[in-house]
Amino acid sequence: MDRMARMESVAQGYVSAEKYAGIEWRVEREGETFLEGTAGLADPLAGTPVPERALYRIYSMTKPIVSVLALLLVEQGKLRLYDMLPQFDRRFGAMRVLTPDGSILPAERPIMVEDLLTHRAGLSYEFIPGCHIAQYYREAEIIAAGTRPLDDMMGALAEQPLAFQPGSGWRYSVATDVLAHVCQRAADRDIEELLRENIFSPLGMDDTAYSVPADKRDRLMPMFGVGDLAGVPPLEITPQVLEPMDVDEMYPHDDPGFRRGGHGLFSTLDDYAAFARMLLSGKSDDGAPIMSHNTHHMLQVNRIPAAQMPLRIGPNALPGYGWGLIGRVMLDQGQAVGFTGGGEFGWAGAASTYFWVDPREQMTGVIMTQYLGASLPLSDDMRSAAYQALV
Repeated sequence: MDRMARMESVAQGYVSAEKYAGIEWRVEREGETFLEGTAGLADPLAGTPVPERALYRIYSMTKPIVSVLALLLVEQGKLRLYDMLPQFDRRFGAMRVLTPDGSILPAERPIMVEDLLTHRAGLSYEFIPGCHIAQYYREAEIIAAGTRPLDDMMGALAEQPLAFQPGSGWRYSVATDVLAHVCQRAADRDIEELLRENIFSPLGMDDTAYSVPADKRDRLMPMFGVGDLAGVPPLEITPQVLEPMDVDEMYPHDDPGFRRGGHGLFSTLDDYAAFARMLLSGKSDDGAPIMSHNTHHMLQVNRIPAAQMPLRIGPNALPGYGWGLIGRVMLDQGQAVGFTGGGEFGWAGAASTYFWVDPREQMTGVIMTQYLGASLPLSDDMRSAAYQALV
């Protein structure tokens, strides 16, 4: 098989097996398209094709964008990595820690901005298997209630216990939602306005937003899946079938007031590819700096102590990866379980979207599809196919 056709073969195989609906991808090297394509249909049940500039719910691929915004606010003097959360919201001023044995202790120090960026705040998610505070998040509908304003979500979150002392561990969490709240308070501006001014407009990300206007809704990709982020995911692998899902309750497409940091944005392959290219250089396509050289370097450096690794999301480990200021970063290829490069960084979304940035190869990759609760390794297979095309 032609090495350059491997990604298409992988995507088409998953589509033909009816495991994913429509899949789009693009891999770039040095800012030029290296591999790209589309497989399948937006809705194979209805025979609807993938539209031009298809819009996707990118779930946690919102996190790196909001994290970059926070770093830009640090550059602007409106925020510092050591700033403490109660400076921006006093409701977080007297946090408690619930230990696994049931005892409750006062937090030894406040949560800092760096803790939010690195998921070391002691926060959690309601879907993390084995987390002893996840049940409290579920009862309070911390992420399930998508119609609740971000400030109200913060009020409910501040009443929940922490899973561990701030800084003492790593747990994937709603920390980036809190970070979005902090950004709004620090700049005294709406998070979407800040994103548009600092990231979307300079990068030409015209289709990326927290809602989908009426004239673009025919481009919104339907959701499929068998998972529910608000519930407890099964520890056993379940069959992956194309079941239509309505996720508007958690992730509304037409609520002009919807704001989050850990998920919430809608975007396109083109737009996210532009963001990934910026992460490769720190600059826009026309060479204008988005961030300083120092910030660009710092966001790629691991900040997790060895004692808190390997990183885990429930029972699932991320071998070889640390965590920088915006997402995972590959530290040790000797532990990697898939083809990747040293220093590669990026993240993924719950509906099977995925991206990576590889500074050594001057490569970026973006994969877009819509399947919530996937049990099959589309992103790993697609990324491996991209790397084997390099000669």
